[in-house]
Amino acid sequence: MDNLKREFEIWFEQAKFDLKAAKDSLKSANYEWSCFQAQQAAEKALKGFLYLKGEDIILTHSIFKLIKKCMVFDKKFKEIEQCRELDKYYIPTRYANGLPDVIPHEFYTKEDATICVEYAETVISTLERIVNI
Repeated sequence: MDNLKREFEIWFEQAKFDLKAAKDSLKSANYEWSCFQAQQAAEKALKGFLYLKGEDIILTHSIFKLIKKCMVFDKKFKEIEQCRELDKYYIPTRYANGLPDVIPHEFYTKEDATICVEYAETVISTLERIVNI
């Protein structure tokens, strides 16, 4: 059990740093990076929870799928299903050809980044409540 708890702590700690990076990018008007970093924060937090529960191979980056997997262990994850919206920010925020005829830096807005940061905060605060951190 100690190894599972440690694995959770590693992933969850990195998730919190990714959330901080998302907030920093938001302040710096790097909205595409803020969106992606928020997605990463949520992904790592959810993966940490699954590792805590004994999962050892997690082959998805999808917040939607990770939340569904987490619901197997705790139904409270149903409360954060709206955070699946972060899946929309995994690829197109990072690649110059991820969007038609526009680069990510020109496409994503402060509003997009703010919403993504809020979703990531929701995932992390929900996990803190469920795991009793």
